[in-house]
Amino acid sequence: MKITVQVKLTPDAIQAPAVEHTLHAANEAANWVSAVSFERFGLQGAVRELRKLCYSELKARGFGAQAAQHIIKRVADSYTTLRANIKAGNLGPEQSKRRRKAESKPITFRPDAAHTYDDRCLSWNYDAQTVSIWTLAGRIKNVRFACSADALKQLTERRKGESDLIQRDGKLFLAATIDIPEPDLYEPKGFIGVDRGINNLATTSDGDNHTGRRLGRYRRRQDRKKAELQARQTRSAKQLLKKRARREARHATHINHKISKTVVAVAQRTERGIALEKLGGIRERVTVPRDQRARQSSWPFHQLGAFIAYKAKRAGVPFIEVDPAYTSQRCPRCGHTERANRPTRDHFHCRRCGLAGLADHVAGVNIAQRGATAWVFVNMPDPVPAQRGDR
Repeated sequence: MKITVQVKLTPDAIQAPAVEHTLHAANEAANWVSAVSFERFGLQGAVRELRKLCYSELKARGFGAQAAQHIIKRVADSYTTLRANIKAGNLGPEQSKRRRKAESKPITFRPDAAHTYDDRCLSWNYDAQTVSIWTLAGRIKNVRFACSADALKQLTERRKGESDLIQRDGKLFLAATIDIPEPDLYEPKGFIGVDRGINNLATTSDGDNHTGRRLGRYRRRQDRKKAELQARQTRSAKQLLKKRARREARHATHINHKISKTVVAVAQRTERGIALEKLGGIRERVTVPRDQRARQSSWPFHQLGAFIAYKAKRAGVPFIEVDPAYTSQRCPRCGHTERANRPTRDHFHCRRCGLAGLADHVAGVNIAQRGATAWVFVNMPDPVPAQRGDR
């Protein structure tokens, strides 16, 4: 499996301007290629056609052969992704405002968006912790980078493929691809069901509850600060708003990493699998009161599920997603399903057999049961075809 290791570049006062200028120029060139592609082909641009139209101009702008090819491929890949999202309905129906906006103009790239480097344009010296990187000003050697000891070990042993140059908050980073061998999945002795929510970010079928109360206080405090900054309408206030938004996103990512790491560790220790609900399109399917819409839309539920999935895969833990329908209204003991089984948001009480408990815990148990059933069905061996003459 492939994961990403990020290192921080620490160029000196002479190296930094050359690297930054190259990144900004590459994204400016990508915007030009995107405009050409949209004008000539609409959303159907392909790498071969763009090479014929744009390669010579990119070379004239000072880009090397590999850099020019990466710019063209990045633009073509972005249109391929856009077409796939439109086809999958991720941008809404045909007449939706979001889809019409996406189809009406070329794709644009931020000045600090990631630019791809392969091993011809970027070489690593792990012992000295430096890189040699191509720029428009020529090859720059001995650009230092900083990372943890574990990250350096992974780079040394497993780095493979391309790396991305990124600028964030005025700092330069390299995101390198690490190829890790996948361990074999063991046969699970059961499943841990994980119910995701807003008040309780994750509740497992074991009763472990990762509450969102502390996070809620943090987010409300951030909302008050953002409201104060928005009222000022100054340039510095807008810069602080962007900085706070990035800080809040990093905080949410950190919390999701902690939760997913704990869930996977418990499953691995007890030799069980992990079952999650399929929550795709939850914002379109679920209607909530106006005062709760911001809370529902702000927490990255998909990110938490993605973290659990890739950490489980990396640890060799079986992972499966199940249908989320009525998981909080179904009794895991007798199977009775009724909306009245959940009289309040926090409590469950079966109207048939009397089973009572926390609603999120009950949902986690139902998810675990569905996960075990789905795992058996998915891994059921294919029937042997009957031979001619068999009765």
